Amino acid sequence: MAHDLRQQVRLLLDEEVGTLHRDAPDRVALVYPSPYRVGMSSLGFQAMYREINSNPSRVAERSFLPDDPEAYRTSRTPLFTFESERPVGNYPVVALSVAYEIELAGLIEVLELSGIPPLAEDRDDSHPFILAGGPLTFSNPLPLAPYVDAVLLGEADETIHPALDIIFGTSSRDEALTALRREIPSAWIPSADGEELRELGMSSRIPATGQIITPNTELRDMFLIEGERGCSRGCQYCVMRRTTNGGMRIVPAETVLALIPDHAKRVGLVGAAISDHPKITHIVNTLADQGRQVGLSSLRPDKLKEEFVTALRRAGQSTLTTAMDGASERMRKLVDRRAKLEHLVRAAEHVRKHRFKRLKLYLILGLPGETDEDIDELIEFSTGLSKIAPLSLGIAPFVSKRRTPLDNQPFAGIKLVDKRLTRLRRGVKGRVDIRSTSSRWAWIEYVLAQGGAAEGRAVLDAVHAGGKFRDWKNAFDALPERPRAKGVLPVVG
Repeated sequence: MAHDLRQQVRLLLDEEVGTLHRDAPDRVALVYPSPYRVGMSSLGFQAMYREINSNPSRVAERSFLPDDPEAYRTSRTPLFTFESERPVGNYPVVALSVAYEIELAGLIEVLELSGIPPLAEDRDDSHPFILAGGPLTFSNPLPLAPYVDAVLLGEADETIHPALDIIFGTSSRDEALTALRREIPSAWIPSADGEELRELGMSSRIPATGQIITPNTELRDMFLIEGERGCSRGCQYCVMRRTTNGGMRIVPAETVLALIPDHAKRVGLVGAAISDHPKITHIVNTLADQGRQVGLSSLRPDKLKEEFVTALRRAGQSTLTTAMDGASERMRKLVDRRAKLEHLVRAAEHVRKHRFKRLKLYLILGLPGETDEDIDELIEFSTGLSKIAPLSLGIAPFVSKRRTPLDNQPFAGIKLVDKRLTRLRRGVKGRVDIRSTSSRWAWIEYVLAQGGAAEGRAVLDAVHAGGKFRDWKNAFDALPERPRAKGVLPVVG
């Protein structure tokens, strides 16, 4: 069985282009707490892999939550890294990239599969130093507190090497934690800081670029590169709004194009507001002229002008995807989005004119103050759009996030969200395709998004109980009533 698990990893490695096989004295296990196909679609994870390996005295080797963790447990195979097949538990530093709240379960699993006690209080200097970062740190990293030694908040491009210099250059965990807290303003040390968070790290080192191209990801054979970082918009629900990330930082078109390797036939342009790039049409057209396919991480409906949409079609886009955000005009005003009805109608007309397969719109249900009348408006409007072009709606229940103006808003409720979804499905039946994320797991996300260390620790009970929704609910229900956790930086605007 152990041989089979290693063979599976070797087969994945055989299909990678850009893997870094090297050796150095300072060894880091770079771990993603979701499966390989997800982790290798993360530009941030790939960029950190490239960055750590750029230091001649340092090497980062990757590991992921296995698709079948039980196979590792039953065969007593410790989780190992891809590049050298060394056990993750044998590395002096384990660096974890955490994207969203529910990955906390994966974090616990990868630590336990590595033979590392998941709770920081149960570890000593014989265990690896657990360093965390990633997109979750922009909103609420407090639930990570029971499991990690330190967290690099915000962008870690410029802080990862100073942090590793301290960790590798000190003689004990306590000494490293003291130095990290003293020397790196964005280093949050739960054992010392409690729930008082520190400032977000911001980096001038853009763009981030991918290192490895592989067919075995959500973004098959795609080279990832930032076209911009941050966002200039003020969407009320979004963690990446302008007040939390320093605004939009644009990468010149010439820089983007120059950094794409010749062998990359598919290019993913990444950014919270990539379609706001002033030269985005030029970038897409240039890549199309080179015979490459292009994917974009986000398209704003007000930016879908004729020339841009034509470029997208030339670059291989077959579905036009954008966001309408709220179910009604009233809800869209609430979240301060620029998606107007005329923009969405024009998007449907582009789909028909340029022969895209369909229009896909993302939106949120369960926003504060939403009523059945808002759903009825959505039914009427989406039915009309479906007469212009094939239409899909991708729906997510609203989850309020820290560092946003809609922070601390309540969750609408599992039953209410499901009721609204049923109303919507019935109203558009046979005319619009509806895909929705689970209201139950949205509630789990909400509890963690608004929670603190106690909620984070409850995840351990949920995982050990089996990891089903009922296990999570029981673990959270067992918590005493407590005031909302403090310490998150205030939001302006």
